[in-house]
Amino acid sequence: WSKDGKTLASGGNDNKLCLWDISTSSGSNPRFEFNEHQAAVKALAWSPHERNLLASGGGTADRTIKFWNSQTGALLNSIDTESQVCALQWNPFEKELLSSHGFSRNHLCLWKYPSMAKVKELEGHSSRVLHMALSPDGCTVVSAAADETLRFWDVFVPAGKVKRS
Repeated sequence: WSKDGKTLASGGNDNKLCLWDISTSSGSNPRFEFNEHQAAVKALAWSPHERNLLASGGGTADRTIKFWNSQTGALLNSIDTESQVCALQWNPFEKELLSSHGFSRNHLCLWKYPSMAKVKELEGHSSRVLHMALSPDGCTVVSAAADETLRFWDVFVPAGKVKRS
């Protein structure tokens, strides 16, 4: 759900990203249906910084992160990550996006938005990084992988604090 609770984003194995408007969509028709991904859409994340900004990630045959304006339906940007995108998590403090990946690297990447310059890569899993969750303080991300491990990453830092190395 979007932060305002009015739009639901869904992705699936049919390579489609759908946006459902709670006030106008009927139960069977999305407001927008996008077919731009070339593989399953399993990673979705609403920006905490920009209203109507949604990031979506595609599977092995796609490897892209795409950015959408959920109000207009416009595709704003697309970047090839060079590996399957499994999960996305926005930094709550800065305009950065953390992506987790499967084939071929099984790692996490931190990107600066909107330039999508790679800030850092985080390695430690030996299989697909399937899920990420943000700690209540917004600083730590836990990643869960198909290698049956959890990894804790101190990756996000509130404004005014110094990043730990």
